[in-house]
This record gives sequence, structure tokens and C-alpha cells, in this order.
Amino acid sequence: MQSDSTHTATPALELSRVVKSFGAVVALRSGSLRLEKGSIHALVGENGAGKSTLVKIIAGLYRRDAGALHLEGEPVDFHSTAQSKAAGIAVIYQEPTLFPDLSVTENIFMGRQPVGRFGRIERKAMRDEAMAIFARLGVRIDPDRPTDGLSIADQQIIEIAKAISLDARVLVMDEPTAALSGIEVERLFAVARSLRDEGRALVFISHRFDEVFDLCDTVTVMRDGAYIDTLPIAETTVDELVRMMVGRDVTELFPKLSAEIGDDVLVVEGLTQPGVFHDVSFTVRAGEIVGLSGLVGAGRSEVARAVFGVDPYQSGTVRVAGRPLPPGSPRVAMARGVGLVPEDRRKQGLVLDQSVARNVTLAVRERLARYGLIWGARENEAARTWASRLEVKTAALDAETGTLSGGNQQKVVLAKWLSSDPKVLIVDEPTRGIDVGTKAEVHRLLSQLAQRGIAVLMISSELPEVLGMADRVLVMREGRLTGEFDRADATPEAVMYAATAHEETVR
Repeated sequence: MQSDSTHTATPALELSRVVKSFGAVVALRSGSLRLEKGSIHALVGENGAGKSTLVKIIAGLYRRDAGALHLEGEPVDFHSTAQSKAAGIAVIYQEPTLFPDLSVTENIFMGRQPVGRFGRIERKAMRDEAMAIFARLGVRIDPDRPTDGLSIADQQIIEIAKAISLDARVLVMDEPTAALSGIEVERLFAVARSLRDEGRALVFISHRFDEVFDLCDTVTVMRDGAYIDTLPIAETTVDELVRMMVGRDVTELFPKLSAEIGDDVLVVEGLTQPGVFHDVSFTVRAGEIVGLSGLVGAGRSEVARAVFGVDPYQSGTVRVAGRPLPPGSPRVAMARGVGLVPEDRRKQGLVLDQSVARNVTLAVRERLARYGLIWGARENEAARTWASRLEVKTAALDAETGTLSGGNQQKVVLAKWLSSDPKVLIVDEPTRGIDVGTKAEVHRLLSQLAQRGIAVLMISSELPEVLGMADRVLVMREGRLTGEFDRADATPEAVMYAATAHEETVR
């Protein structure tokens, strides 16, 4: 429902053609956002669209490289989060960061406690103001209790109370409902509407279209680090937003090669870990690339780690080439021919201060050993084969892996598992953080692996990557499989609906 507040000519906050790069990676090519007073403004886009970078510039965590930022019509340039807060901007994140051992009141006034005579903190004044803020918001929270043990919903309300006590004029809510129940979402929305009615400007970032249409007045769409369009909620539809979010040409970036698809290699049935994922069942066949899609937090990586044995699961079965795979044993998974390229290659896939040769041969060290020893020449010989095949660009095989580019580090992780001659390769976000040219190389490699008969399970938050590379697409939402599509039927709209809809759409 539109706010009754009259929009003024001068917006509360406006960003125009903002640019932000991190080395060679351009995170924000042209970010624009105009926030009116007394309005709730949705910011939507795929993972990687540039939303978080834009928010961090508003919050003072990042400084823009180019473009303009105006607050109440005046140009501003925040050098820190403190400057952003002092200017009247507050950001409420999905997981609040409060001091657990301090009381609710102490958290609200941390760093700016009112001081009376003789330098004593006026605790009663703080408590009274906290109570007054909670009354304005229509919520009941004990101001004297420690924040440790409070629900995420209550912690978010405390962050909002902190913003109000600072008289924040602009509030940014970044995925605030991801961990909330239905009742908690309704309470948060009631608070947001009351803040809007006070004349504040709110930004609401969410992947859930039902929430966007229920709460917001206006929506801005971003794609590939750039502004696409801004529309009144009353004048758009879910179909239109989905088309703007995913519309792009993907033919050159995804060199999909034909492969003969064989028998089932990886069979997962009823995999369940309470609170994480539930009743997940799927198969991956020889020569097939299966894309596992969904929004951040859907449980995709957790399922992959459970299949490989890193994370636990309570019930269900995993079979590789017809043989049961025991839970909780990555060593057995490796011995049976399963490889996992993790999402965080630097922390989980590589030993950065070790050589390229050492990293490439990590999964086959037992094979290379003779009488318990591994000779450097033997290690280098094994590593050279795969480093050459994957065209790893390095000065020498004994160079530290941490000195390589992100794309070449990803190739080293792939080389590590390919040297083990896997039957199943699970790749989690295979092209995250690497340039476009290297993305195409990785995609070509995955396609070649499928041609060799390897079963590939590819997890990706980039919808075009999934649609461009997968023979079959599985979709997860909140720990459950909600969609399965053959390549011909996997349209952007169908996959996005399965990732965001409440009803199960498995077929």
C-alpha cells in the first residue's frame, strides 16, 4: 500500500551512477538509487547484482570510485561507518551484531551513554528512552535483560531502536526476514510501516517477491552491477521484475558441449538434517551436468558438504556407482571417486602458503608416496600434467599458490580433484570472483569433464551460469528441493519462481 506521505522534490538519499571496483573486478558499474521520505523502497536483483556493494557505500564501509551521493540534496562522501551513522543512516543486517553480555538498553546506547553530574551514566534516562522507543514501535522487549539468547527478530528490533535513538532518517534493511518466522515478519513489517509513516526513508532488500509487494511502495532493479529501472510497486508485476533481473545474453560465456549421458553415478535419497535441509533426493548421471540453483541460504552448499562427508546429516542415503557412501567420511568419499571444489577456495580448497605442485597433488599423495616418502620430482611430474591441461598460469610449480590470480587458484583446485580421476565432481560456485574470460575457460573445462563421463553437480548463485551449463536444473528453497527442470524447460522465470515461491513446484 502506498504511503500517504507527500514526496518532496528533494529525496532523502540519492546515488547516481556510482562505480566501485576491487582490483580488476568491477562490483558496481553504475549504481543509482533515489529514496523518497515517507516511503519503503525495495532493492532487488540476483546474487552478485551489486546490491550489497551499494549498501556498503551508503553505510560508509566502502568509498565509491566514481558517481555522486547526496543526502537531503547535499553532496556527501563517507569515509567511515561512523560518518554515515552521524549523518542519519542506519543499516540493519540479516544477522545483527550486538554485545551478548550487555543489556538491551546498554546495546542501544553503546558508546554514547548520557552522563550526569560527577560523570555518572544516567541509566534510568537510558532505560526510559528505550521503553519509549519500544512503545512507539509497538513491541514488548525487557530493556534490562541481556541480549544473549534473544531471537534474531528481537535483535533486529533492538538495531532499529538504536537507529531511532540516533534519529536516523534513512534505514536500510538487508535481507532482514531470512531467519524469521511468519509472525516475526509481520511484526517487523508493522515496525517498518510505522517508521515510514513518521517520514523516514527505508530500503528493503529481499529475494521474496511476496514480501516486496506486501511492504514496499517502489522497487529498483539491479543487474550485473548496474541500475536497470525503478517502478512503483502498483505499476509492475512479478513477471516484469523477473525479466529485468535475469535478462541477458549467455551464449558466448557458456560453451556447452554435447556429451553422452549414461547411468546414475550419484544417487541421493531422503537426505535430512533438521533445520538445514529436509528430504533432499536427486541423481547425477555419467556425462551429465546438474545445476543446483537457489538463493543464498537455501541449503545448497550444506547438501553438497553432507554428500561429501564434511557436514553431518540425520537420515537419508548417498550412493556412488551403486555403493553406499557412509556419512561423515570425506576420506571414503575421495576413495570412492567423489571430489568437492568448495565455495571458499582460499580457506577450504587450498593451502595458500604451499606450492602449486603441493596443492595439485593433495588428493593423491598416498598414491605418490614410496615407503612413506614423496619425492619432489615425482610430485612435480604429477602436478605438471594437470597444470598444463588446465593452463594454470604460474611462474613455476614451486610458486606459492596464494600468489596466483583468483581464476588460476580455481584451476589449481580443479586440478587437485581431476588428478584423482573422480567419478563425481561437485563444484560449488565455480566462477565466483574470477574475470569473464576465465569464467568461459572454467565453463569449457566443466563441459569437457562431462564429455569424459564424469558426473558433475554444479552449485551456482548465477542463474545464467546454471541455465547455460546444466543438462538438468534442481532448485532449492529454504532447505527443500522445490523444482526440477530439463534443460529445455529451465527458463529464467521458471527457476526464479521455484526459488521464491511458497508452493512446491517439483515436477
